[in-house]
Amino acid sequence: MIPKLTDEQLEEARQAAAAARRQRAELKEKVRRGDLTFATALDQAVDDPILSHIKVVDLLMSIHRIGEKKAADAMRRHGIAPNRRCRGLGHRQLASLKDEFH
Repeated sequence: MIPKLTDEQLEEARQAAAAARRQRAELKEKVRRGDLTFATALDQAVDDPILSHIKVVDLLMSIHRIGEKKAADAMRRHGIAPNRRCRGLGHRQLASLKDEFH
């Protein structure tokens, strides 16, 4: 059963969700601009409870010149499911992604 939340609690939850979305978008934008390497962004995403919700394919597509097709090919090569989020990556998957997209 879903708990009943007060209007204040609902507003707090909305604000927290919006802040989390902004934080994830900022990380992807930093990779897109070249301010962060993919490997650094991936490390941050794995270690941070909010950033760990970023889909791996979305983080890959934030790299310059990587679109849906190249990201999907990379995911297949590294044995990563298309819907996998950063927090769900294994040690070998992390290492192989960092090696390819340092």
